[in-house]
Amino acid sequence: MSRPGSLVVVVLLAIGSVGGCSGGSQVAIGPVPPRQTTGTLAGPLCQYDTCACAKTEADAGVPDGGRKRYELRLKSAQELWLTLPGDMSLYKTVEKPEACFYVDLSPGEHPMTLRASNPLGVSAEVVVREIGATTGSYYDTFRFECGNPGACSFEELDTLKATYAKYPRGLHDACGSTRIKGISWDHGKAPDGTHPSELVVRATLDVYKFAPWKKSGDETCGEGGGRGPAEAPADEAPADPAPAAPPVP
Repeated sequence: MSRPGSLVVVVLLAIGSVGGCSGGSQVAIGPVPPRQTTGTLAGPLCQYDTCACAKTEADAGVPDGGRKRYELRLKSAQELWLTLPGDMSLYKTVEKPEACFYVDLSPGEHPMTLRASNPLGVSAEVVVREIGATTGSYYDTFRFECGNPGACSFEELDTLKATYAKYPRGLHDACGSTRIKGISWDHGKAPDGTHPSELVVRATLDVYKFAPWKKSGDETCGEGGGRGPAEAPADEAPADPAPAAPPVP
């Protein structure tokens, strides 16, 4: 598919919900969010609108009740924004190459949006990790990285599309209890025809009710993820059918 510099192209990945890939429609990308962090941050590492990055697995603490704690890391030499439902907007300034945030989420679906903007080409990375309340383990829930370091390119976006297709159910860490659904991105015009100057990445965190009971990397974690042997499958949504193979370009 051609990518003229004057167009905005949307690439849609229906990962974890429907199979295959599609794209080609033109969209308009709006302005960036306000340059501030809003919403409720959680845990001992956070104060007001900032959080320190955890150095050990125990630093971030554990949530109360049935919620789960997540670490959201934004990495880039540029500004980045990550928004979640409600009034939560996480802002990384250009002065910090990395910013960490900790949030508590209840079971269910939580859409999130990553926003990057730079006239010379965007550079963006977000890392989402679920924090196991009983295992003391961090689970690699989701990572998007394009142009960090350097500038994100259309070639890198194509590679990411192929990478995400390897997770047909959206469970990036088989020992965790959160899957990723509906990964998609829109990119703006590329002055040089290769590196977009605007980028919007969307994905939905599907938080299961059960808590992980094995540490990340345990080879015995199966298709059901980190669910304990005594936990009823009826608590969760049924497994998605195997996705259709993406069309050959």
